[in-house]
Amino acid sequence: MEGSKKSAIILGATGLTGGLLLNELLEDHRYESIKIFSRSPSQKSHPKLKEFLGDLLSLSNFKLDFKADEVHCCIGTTKSKTPDKERYRNIDHGIPLAAAQLCSENKIDTFLVISSLGADAKSSIFYNKIKGEMEEAVLKQGIPHTYILQPSIIGGQRDERRAGEWIAKKLFSVLNALLLGPLKKYRSIQPATIARSMIWLANNSYSKNRIPSDEIVNIAQHD
Repeated sequence: MEGSKKSAIILGATGLTGGLLLNELLEDHRYESIKIFSRSPSQKSHPKLKEFLGDLLSLSNFKLDFKADEVHCCIGTTKSKTPDKERYRNIDHGIPLAAAQLCSENKIDTFLVISSLGADAKSSIFYNKIKGEMEEAVLKQGIPHTYILQPSIIGGQRDERRAGEWIAKKLFSVLNALLLGPLKKYRSIQPATIARSMIWLANNSYSKNRIPSDEIVNIAQHD
């Protein structure tokens, strides 16, 4: 109904991109309620904000509270942070899939999830394979408005130190200007750009389910 306010759910709101997304949605006049589900509190206070704390690996336990107009899944880990491959899969594949399943069960028709450029279920690279399998599993849920964002390396400052990622970011800060034409999708991307793109996609139609990094940048520039 015209003039009605929206509600949104964020998974991963205590992370870099998810935190920026949370800030944007809290200040967006179109939204009246933002729910976040996480293991630890956000340390934020806002009349729109509702926090639910618990183990996201058991997301189905939140089913009764997992209700909104849209869900933004910003969950992800790294090899250095989660060296155990089974746990890695449970986080990067299991949590987004569980969220998509709850969307289907609770009639939430908009689901956005951050994946990765290079995601491929047939890849021999473990990280790319997990992301690709996650994408396929999410799409099988048949949520009407499903958008899978595939960013290149994400810039910005994180709390934990990741030496390899830091080197890659420095390298891409130089290479970005050289990546032109079809190579633009390999440019590094800022987390704020991803957050803005997610909000636009949640409030507009787009022709693709899978959205590569260069298109994420273009979408974020829309009014």
